[in-house]
Amino acid sequence: MIKNFVEELQWRGMVHQTMPGAEEHLMETMRSAYIGFDPTADSLHIGNLVPIMLLAHYQRCGHKPFALVGGATGMIGDPSGKSSERNLLDEKTLRHNQDAIKAQLSHFLDFESDAPNAAVLVNNYDWMKDFSFLEFIRDVGKHITVNYMMAKDSVKNRISSESSDGMSFTEFTYQLVQGYDFLHLYRANNCTIQMGGSDQWGNITTGTELIRRIARGKGFAITCPLITKSDGSKFGKSEGGNVWLDPNRTSPYKFYQYWLNSSDEDAEKYIKIFTFLTENEISNIIASHKEAPGQRSLQKRLAEEMTTMVHSKADYENAEKASNILFSKTFKADIKTLDEKTFLDVFEGVPQAEISKEELSELNMIGALAAKTNFLSSNSEARRALKENAVSVNKEKVKEDYQLSEEDLINDTYIILNKGKKNTYIIKVY
Repeated sequence: MIKNFVEELQWRGMVHQTMPGAEEHLMETMRSAYIGFDPTADSLHIGNLVPIMLLAHYQRCGHKPFALVGGATGMIGDPSGKSSERNLLDEKTLRHNQDAIKAQLSHFLDFESDAPNAAVLVNNYDWMKDFSFLEFIRDVGKHITVNYMMAKDSVKNRISSESSDGMSFTEFTYQLVQGYDFLHLYRANNCTIQMGGSDQWGNITTGTELIRRIARGKGFAITCPLITKSDGSKFGKSEGGNVWLDPNRTSPYKFYQYWLNSSDEDAEKYIKIFTFLTENEISNIIASHKEAPGQRSLQKRLAEEMTTMVHSKADYENAEKASNILFSKTFKADIKTLDEKTFLDVFEGVPQAEISKEELSELNMIGALAAKTNFLSSNSEARRALKENAVSVNKEKVKEDYQLSEEDLINDTYIILNKGKKNTYIIKVY
C-alpha cells in the first residue's frame, strides 16, 4: 500500500523543495528514487543520517529506494558547499568503502527481502568506468549549455570574486556526471526521483534536464533542509570531529552522549527527523518533557532510539549504564561491568599515572594521592584530605590506613581516586 511520502516528510520538517507534480507522481504507484553517498571513507557519519532517513521513510511508504555509492564521482569531488577539492581514491579503496557503507545502510533499509520495493545498492563507477571522455562529451555534454551550468549556485559560489581558489574543470563537470547518473538510473531502473540535501538542487535538476532532453522523459527532485544546530555550531561534529556510525571510529557511548547533550530545541527537531516514532508518540514525548524539562526525557528517548537503531539494544543499555555510572549507588559493582573502551570514554580527559603491580602492593594512601601520582600537590595536603574524609577509592570513602590492592582494580588495570565530588584521578596499573 502506498502512503503519502511528501506528507510524511512535511510534518517531520524534512522538505526544502519539491519539483511540481512530485507528490502526485508518488501517489500513483510504487516509484523508484535514489540518493547518492560519498564513498571517501569506510563509514558514514551522522551528517549522512538525513538522506538515509529519506530513503528509509521512502521504503516504508511503499516505494523502492536506490542507494548510489559514488565510486566515479568520488574520484572527482562534488563542489557543492565545499571550498576546496577533495582527495581522489583508487578503485580497491572505493570497493572496500562501498561494502562497509552497505552494511551500515542495512540498519535502516531492507536490501534482503524479496519484496518488490527492496532496496538496491548501485555504484556509478560500474557504468562510468568504460565511458570514454569523447563519448561523454558527445552523448551527454552537448545537451547542456555552459550558460546553464554556470547559473548553478554551486558553481557561482566557487568562481565568485570572494573565492581565491577558483574551480577546476574536473569539478565543473561534476554536475554533468551526477546528472548522467540520474539519466542512467531512469533508463535502467525506471528511477524517476532523485533526493538529497538542499545544496544538491542544482545537480539534481541537471539530471532532470538530461532526462527531458535525451530520454524525452520526466524526472523529479525532492530536497531536504540542511540541518543546523540552535547554537550555530555545525551539526554532526563533536570536539573530536565527525560523529561516525562505525563503533570503532565513534564508540556507542560517545554516540549516545552526542544525542543526550542536545538542547531542548534541537532535540525536538531531531526526534522528528531521525526516528521512526509517529507524530502522536513524538507529541506525547515533547509534552511530558515540557512538564519536567530537568529530567531531559526528550533527550534520553532520542539517544535511546538513535543508539539502538545505529548500533544495538545492548550497546544502548551499556551506554546508558555508563552515563549513569558516576551517580550509581552500586558504583563499584557497576563500573566493573564496563568494557575497557567504554570505561576510558567515561573518564576521557581525566589525568592518569602509571605504576606497576609491585609498586601497588607497597603503596600507602599518601603515596597514591601525592608522591607517586601528583594527584594532590603534597603529602600534607593528602593527609589533610584523608582526615577530612574527602578521599574515595572507586567511589568508596577511605582513611589514611587503607591499603590499595589488586582487588581494587577495575578491568584488572584501573583505580579511580576522588578528592571531593569534582576532582578525579586514575591510577593505571601494569
